Amino acid sequence: MKQQVWKHFWNKTVIPLSFILPFLVLFFIFTIIPVLAAVFLSFTDYDLISTFDFIGFDNFKKLFLEDDVFFIALKNTFTFAVITGPVGFFASFIMAWLIDQLKFRNAFSLAFYAPSITSGIALSVVWLYFFASDHYGLINYTLLRIGILSEPIAWTMDTRTILPVIIIISIWMSMGTGFLVFLAGFQNLPTEQFESGRIDGINNIFQELFYITLPLMKPQLLFGAINSIVGSFAVFDVAVAVAPLPSPGYAGHTIVTHLYDYAFIRFDMGYSAAVSVVLFVITFGLGRICTRLLSSKD
Repeated sequence: MKQQVWKHFWNKTVIPLSFILPFLVLFFIFTIIPVLAAVFLSFTDYDLISTFDFIGFDNFKKLFLEDDVFFIALKNTFTFAVITGPVGFFASFIMAWLIDQLKFRNAFSLAFYAPSITSGIALSVVWLYFFASDHYGLINYTLLRIGILSEPIAWTMDTRTILPVIIIISIWMSMGTGFLVFLAGFQNLPTEQFESGRIDGINNIFQELFYITLPLMKPQLLFGAINSIVGSFAVFDVAVAVAPLPSPGYAGHTIVTHLYDYAFIRFDMGYSAAVSVVLFVITFGLGRICTRLLSSKD
């Protein structure tokens, strides 16, 4: 009897745990511990040299009551996220849906996915040739030649154009991963569902998209939505490449650049940890909202 109990425990508990244990260890080391460390640091005054000085909620009080630049970064980040997140999400879905209908989908898939595996700094350098502020920038040169402009626009130095430039570059770069997930979802949809739909009266691809494809792709839509949210609120490399710190009038300042400023330029690790905690709460809350809206569970 004891041998049977032990065998059942071994098969049902020990063996499954042995498979997921490496993941659990790495997840704990590289995710749980850093998050807990950031929460702890957010309540301290720490500069990497002195010892920890516990100061309670002083960092958060300073963040919300005294730091005007943080609110500029918060506004820029939400503006960026409200535009980049939905536009990148829907553009990825639509392009994946269109390319899934094509014969040479592999070549088009590579073209759309390539930007997401390329360094953001490298791609920003390429895009900065388009948005160069002198006469030789591609956009300025074209608009000057056709007479729309009389003098070049300082795209990366004008406070009115810095954020739109960051948004344009980021939308183009953000489509790769979501696009690939959506395309994989399209290619793994059960064909019998579409055959049943045609019998029930669905007679065009738009009806198939609305009545069959979208309900079946809720897991991919959820992943794409969360990925868009995290990517939108974590914008950093493109913002720094377009408008290095500090950007004119903090027009390109985001929450992550604000965090980077205090962590690696001013070495105020406690305050930067407080910024990271606020960012974590925002992204986690929005992620939960998307989970509720797009969850496949009833």
